[in-house]
Amino acid sequence: MSKQIAVILGGSGGLGKAIAHHLFEFHDYKIVISSRDQTKAEAVASQINQKGGEAYAISVNVTNAETLTQVAAQVYRELGPVDALIHAYGKGVIQASANINPELAAQVINTNVLGTFLATQAFLEHMNTEHARMIYFPGTMGKYIMRNSALYSATKFAIQGMVKGLVEEYKRSKTQFSLLYLGGVNTPFWDDEDIQMKVKKEAMLDPSMIANVVGNILKLPSTHVVNEMVIQPDSHQIV
Repeated sequence: MSKQIAVILGGSGGLGKAIAHHLFEFHDYKIVISSRDQTKAEAVASQINQKGGEAYAISVNVTNAETLTQVAAQVYRELGPVDALIHAYGKGVIQASANINPELAAQVINTNVLGTFLATQAFLEHMNTEHARMIYFPGTMGKYIMRNSALYSATKFAIQGMVKGLVEEYKRSKTQFSLLYLGGVNTPFWDDEDIQMKVKKEAMLDPSMIANVVGNILKLPSTHVVNEMVIQPDSHQIV
């Protein structure tokens, strides 16, 4: 049996990297690591390949429709139809709305909303027609609101609406869509200067645990789908 293919957009980041390693080590996927930074993508792919896996690095900016289309076609042509598309990228901002620079606001909206749409659009026709899954991470701020999250939450609520719309469009297809609302995950996301809040990373979710959840979703029978799931640290649970 040929290996399944997983494309991880944002695969060089904390969560994407953990998912890449997990899918190789426990599910024997071929992995395509996509990142804006080719060097970082190659580093993750190299780690997997050195362990006997099969991983490829591709540089792509999710806001560039032309590049996304080319990458999706290249993956399909060289490796075959995609079984899993993991959206593990995003741009955060936690600041008072009155203080957010318009250029930063545009970057957050373009990456999180336009990028998610364009990436999904580019890969839809290259997914496995027998069965495929797309997994998104809108975060708990795509379900609940917290102080100074107005702009960021707006983009994450948009992803929720987009994916629920895709479910309606493709309910007769073999592509399934899952929304994972994660509370704080211990990744470099929180080190960004645009995240202006104090956090305790040691109390956050472990990326490897989330990677395990993703692996379990992907191995479900095609007759089963995880529509939505909320996972939060017990230390700051929101209901």
